[in-house]
Amino acid sequence: MYAPIYLDYAATTPVDPRVAALLGRHLTLDGLFGNPSSTTHAFGRQAAQAVEIARNQVATLLNAAPREIIWTSGATEANNLALVGVMRAQARRGRHLLTSKTEHKAVLDVCRWLERNGCTVTYLDPDPDGQIPLERVAAALQPDTVLVSLMHVNNETGVIHDLAAIGALARERGILLHSDTAQSAGKLPIDLQTLPVDLLSISAHKLYGPKGIGALYVRQQPTRVRLEPLLYGGGQERGLRAGTLPTHQIVAMGEACRIAHDEMNVEQARIQRLRARLWQAFAGLGTVVLNGHSQQSIAGILNVSFTGIAAEALLAALSDIAVSTGSACTSANHEPSHVLRAMGVDAIQARAAVRFSLGRFTTAEDIDRVACAVTAAVNRLRELSPLWEDYQRGVKTEVDWGALP
Repeated sequence: MYAPIYLDYAATTPVDPRVAALLGRHLTLDGLFGNPSSTTHAFGRQAAQAVEIARNQVATLLNAAPREIIWTSGATEANNLALVGVMRAQARRGRHLLTSKTEHKAVLDVCRWLERNGCTVTYLDPDPDGQIPLERVAAALQPDTVLVSLMHVNNETGVIHDLAAIGALARERGILLHSDTAQSAGKLPIDLQTLPVDLLSISAHKLYGPKGIGALYVRQQPTRVRLEPLLYGGGQERGLRAGTLPTHQIVAMGEACRIAHDEMNVEQARIQRLRARLWQAFAGLGTVVLNGHSQQSIAGILNVSFTGIAAEALLAALSDIAVSTGSACTSANHEPSHVLRAMGVDAIQARAAVRFSLGRFTTAEDIDRVACAVTAAVNRLRELSPLWEDYQRGVKTEVDWGALP
C-alpha cells in the first residue's frame, strides 16, 4: 500500500528535520528557554543572542542588514504592518495605495480595510498570463500615491512579477514598494542591496520552518521607512512590534533561512525538473490548460485546468494525493479563484483548475505516481461528464457545477 503524497507545498511546508531539532532545544529548562528581553541574567541574554543569530540568518538570505528585520507572527501580520503602518505614518503625504487584483487575501483584505478608513486603492488587472505590465503600474500612479504593494510570486499560479522594474519606477516617483514574498523567499534569489524594495514580508512555514513566525523587512538605507506600529506594549523590535519574542520559533526560522540560502540553487533546479516531468504527463491528456506564464514562473507551482471536469471532483478522486484548487486561505470558498478570474480565465476553466505545488521532499517516484493517478482519474471523469461531451461537440453550455462528476 502506498503512502499519501503531499503536493501542496504552496499552502505550507513540512518543517525540515534539521529545523525541528533546533526548535526543540529552545523550549525546556535544559535549553535556551529564557525571555530575550530579560537581559539581567544569563538565561535571557543567551536567548537574546540566539534571536540575533537568527535575525542575521534571515538578513543573509535577503542580503539585508540585520537591523532591518522585524519579527512578526507570519506574512499576514507583516503585510498588515507594512500597509497599515505606512499609510498611517504617511497620511499627510497621501492616501493612495496601488496593488493588484491577484494579490493574496492577506493584502487584499487589508486594502479593503484601508478603504473603509479613508484611503483610496487602485486594483490593477493582470495580463492573461498573470503578469502586471510596467506601463499599467505607471499609468495608475497618482500625485498622492504613497505605496505600491505587489507580491513577488503569485501563490496560485507561481507567476513571477518584475520587482526590479516596478521598484525602479516607484523609486523615481518617491513612492514606497512593498512585496509579499511568502512564496519566493528561499526559492528565488532576493538581493535587497540591489532590489529597490522598501518593505518585504516573509513567512517561515513556506520555507520549511514552523507556523506562527515571520518577518517584515523595513529598509533603513539610504532613507529610513517610517511605520506606525499595530501593537503597543513592551517596545520590542525597536517599538514596531510589541510582544515577548518566541525564541524557539525565531531560531527555527533562522535555521530554515540558513538552509534555504545554502541549498536554494540545487534544490530549485531539481524541483524544476520534477515540475517539467509532471507537466509533460498532463499535456499528454489533451485540452489541458496551463494557468499562468509559461516561463516567468517559480519552479514549485503548476496550475492547470483539466477541461471537461470540475476540480473538486478530481480532488475527490485523488484521496491519497494532497493538492488544492487554490489558496489554502480560501479553500472553503467554492467560488472560482479570484486570481484566475482577474486574469480573464472563464468560469469553466477556473472551476477546472488544480494547483500542484512541489517541494524539498518531493521525489521522482511521487511525480510518476501522481501523473498516473491523475491521468486515470481525468479519463474516467471525462467519460461521465456532460460538459466534456458538450466540449467535444463544440457546444458551450451554462454549467451546473453540482451536477458534474
